[in-house]
Amino acid sequence: MNALTPPPASPPSPYSSALVTSKAESHTLSVLVDNEPGVLARVVGLFSGRGYNIESLTVAEVAHAEHQSRITILTSGTPEAIEQIRHQLERLVPVHRVTDLTARGNFVERELAMVKVRGRGENRMEALRLSEAFRGRVVDATVESFTFELTGAPSKIDHFVELMRPVGLVEVSRTGVAAISRGPDGM
Repeated sequence: MNALTPPPASPPSPYSSALVTSKAESHTLSVLVDNEPGVLARVVGLFSGRGYNIESLTVAEVAHAEHQSRITILTSGTPEAIEQIRHQLERLVPVHRVTDLTARGNFVERELAMVKVRGRGENRMEALRLSEAFRGRVVDATVESFTFELTGAPSKIDHFVELMRPVGLVEVSRTGVAAISRGPDGM
C-alpha cells in the first residue's frame, strides 16, 4: 500500500444516522388563541426562549363573540423542531388549536405590501409598467414618487421588490403572511 493512498473507507456505523440532522424547512402555523392581553407575548416568548426564529407574524381577532384571535406564524426549522414548536404551543393555556398548514398541505397564503419608488422620466414609466405586470395598484403619487399596493404570495412580493431596486426603490412595508387551508374544513 502506498503512503499517499488513503485507507479504505469504513462502512457507516448504524448509529451515524442519528448524528445527521434534517434540513431546515419553512412552515406556516395557524394558532387560535383567546383575545386577551399578554397572549401574543407568551407565544412570541415561547419562540425566543427556545431560539426559534419568526419570519412573519400576523394577528387579528377572528371570532368577536368568542373573543378569539388567529395568529399566523411563518417559521423555519427541521421537521423535528417544527413538531416540538407545535406541541409546545398546544400546551399554552390560552391556545385553543394549532395547525401546521404546511404539513397539512393545500393552503393559500397571501401578503400585502406597500412599495414606495422614486423616479422621473423612463424610471417612472418602468415602475408603472412593472406594477401593471404584477397587478399592483397606485395608492399614492407625487411628481417624484409612487406608492404601490401589491397583494400576493410572499415570493411574488419579493420578486417585485427586487425589480424595483434599480428603478428607484425607497422603502417597503409588509403586513406579513395571512394563510388559510383550502376546501370546506376549518382549522
